[in-house]
Order: sequence, then structure tokens, then C-alpha cells
Amino acid sequence: MIFHSAQLDKKELSVLERVDELRKKLGYIHKTPQRWYGQLRRNIFAKAIQGSNSIEGYVVTAEDAIAAVQGGEPSVDQKTDVWQAISGYQEAMTYVLQKAEDSFFVYSSELLKALHYMMMKHDLSKNPGRWRPGTIYVRRDPSGEIVYEGPDVTLVPNLIDELVTELRAGESVDNHVIIRAAIAHLNLVMVHPFSDGNGRMARCLQTLILARNGVTAPLFSSIEEYLGRNTEEYYKTLGLVGGGSWHPERDVRPWIKFCLTAHYRQAETLLRRTRTMERVWNEAEVLAKRLVLPERSIPAIADATLGLMVTNASYRSMADVSNVVARNDLRELKKRGILNPHGEKRGRYYVASEILVEIRKRVSERKSVPDPFEDDATPQPTLFAT
Repeated sequence: MIFHSAQLDKKELSVLERVDELRKKLGYIHKTPQRWYGQLRRNIFAKAIQGSNSIEGYVVTAEDAIAAVQGGEPSVDQKTDVWQAISGYQEAMTYVLQKAEDSFFVYSSELLKALHYMMMKHDLSKNPGRWRPGTIYVRRDPSGEIVYEGPDVTLVPNLIDELVTELRAGESVDNHVIIRAAIAHLNLVMVHPFSDGNGRMARCLQTLILARNGVTAPLFSSIEEYLGRNTEEYYKTLGLVGGGSWHPERDVRPWIKFCLTAHYRQAETLLRRTRTMERVWNEAEVLAKRLVLPERSIPAIADATLGLMVTNASYRSMADVSNVVARNDLRELKKRGILNPHGEKRGRYYVASEILVEIRKRVSERKSVPDPFEDDATPQPTLFAT
């Protein structure tokens, strides 16, 4: 027996309806992409990678997450655990996004093992692509207190088979995808079938199920960024539902409510981020035209305006130019007072000048996103527009 969904009450159904409306708006953006859409999509993908890995204790910069998305160069050594973790997660997520529209796709235990291998192949001691060999405990840092014990290892194959059966059946029945994805996440993280990486796997599986739905672009469906920014509440809710060990009979409503809140707040944030991206891009176009700068410099101007660092490598990737052209363009942007340089030689990077900082202040939305379940709840700060 695995966890199953609860019957939604009137308020939960109301929030689910509001989330659906927001997802339709996000779907329209995907179906009518603007010139800045690729950059927005890249940033959202990077935020998902950054958020999911931060839950596991990996401190990932926005620039390194973007570098992983683009197959670029990290600011850290490529052999570090951080870079290998985000690279592995990027590979698994890219595979998930490819499978989102595969008409021959079928859920299977081997798919889960393959995704795990992509994430964890850099550390063979974690048994990448294989079920855990024995008992597993989740401990609270730094006390070392055991907060969860996974089911007996002998139960894992059958529990995963039951989960896979549910996933296959779910695509052919009238069961809302957000609820199906949330329950699949809960089941995988509670079964804890792997030696390590169970949380990342559960979040990746949730994104896959949402992506298969096709209402919005796959990356616009993910709540991994939100989970990364609300890790304490995420763990608290899982702990409440889990009860310390394998108890699939427990009430899953707190988890469903948490996921609905995450979807609502993430969708509202993405809509605001989209509006900000459009305004930033338009300002960058006007600025480039006024200063007679090459059109290829607009993405870099937009990135800097959004608070990101620009390097020679990132500029080459965005503008699709040689090292020499990138160097000359960046020098010109510095000369025109658009970018401010820091560091020397290979360590050099550029940030927004006062001109771009003022644009950022003018176009960014600083409104808050309230809790959809409580009309008088303390609002959550809006995630920044990058």
C-alpha cells in the first residue's frame, strides 16, 4: 500500500481552480513566445536547478546554474561536488523535458533508476541507478537525530511497482495532474528507494508528471524554485505527514495544501517575472539603439539589468560570437557606461552600471504573493525577477 490522495474540500478546490487559471495564462506565454522568451526560459530552468539542489545543502549561484543549463563554464572548479551535483541534475531535468511530449513515453521503475543514475553518477558510493542496499534513515543536522526511517528494503521494489502502476493509470483517468504529481512526490520521498538523492528524484518526478500534462511549458509547471526558498516548511510538512516512518495510511491533506500553495505562489511569481522580463528587454533594446550598440548585446544588457554577472563565456553563449568579438563588445559596453568590470584576466566579470540599476528599480514589481488559503495571511515576498 502507498499513499493516496484525499478528497479535496471546498477551499482546496477553489485554490486549485485559481491555480489552473494562472497556469493557462502561463501557457499562453509559452504558445506566443517573444524575443526574450528564450532568456526567460533559461532563467526559470536555472532557478529550478538552483532551488532543488539548495535543499540538499549545495550553495549554487545563479550564474553557475545558468552555465549548467547552457552547457557552459562554471565559476567553480568542475570537479567540485557542487558543480557535479548541478550538472547531474541538469542532465536529468533535460531528459525529463525531452520526455514531456514523447507520445511513446511509459513510466517504469527503470526510468526512475536511469534518472537517479544521471543525478548521482559522479559518486559511485551512492549506488547510482540502483535501489538502496539496506535500511535508510533521515537525520536532522547538526544533532544527528533520526527524523525518518524508510520502509524495509525488501518492500522497496513492490512499493515502486505500485507507484509506477498508479502513474500509468493516472494519465488515463480524470484525476487532476497537480494532485497526482504531489502524491507521486510524497510516495517517492517516503519510500526513499535510493541511497542518496531521494528528494531531488521526488522533485524531478513531480516536474515530469506536470510537464506531461501539457497545459503550460514544462519549466513553467515546476515548483522546485519555491521548494528551495521554503525548505523549512517543505521538510516540516513532509515530517507531519510521514510520522517518522512508513505510514501510508496517514492523512495527506497537509501535503496537498502545501503543494497547492506552492503552485499558486510560483505561478504568480512567474507571471510577474514575465512582465518584468518584457520591460527589461524593451528598455535594453531602446538603450542599445540609442547608443548604436550591436543588437547581439541586448541579452547581456538584460542579464545585467536583472542583477546577473556577465562574463566573456556567458556573452559568447548568448550572442553566439567568438572570444575576440565578445571581448570587444564587453569593452564597448564598459566604455559606454553600461557595464562595470570587476576582477582581472580570466576572473573578470561585469555587473550593471547605475544606468541599469535605475532601470531595474523602475521596472521591477515588488508586490507580495499572499497565502491563497488565508485572506488575512502575511504575504510572502515576491521572488526576484531573474
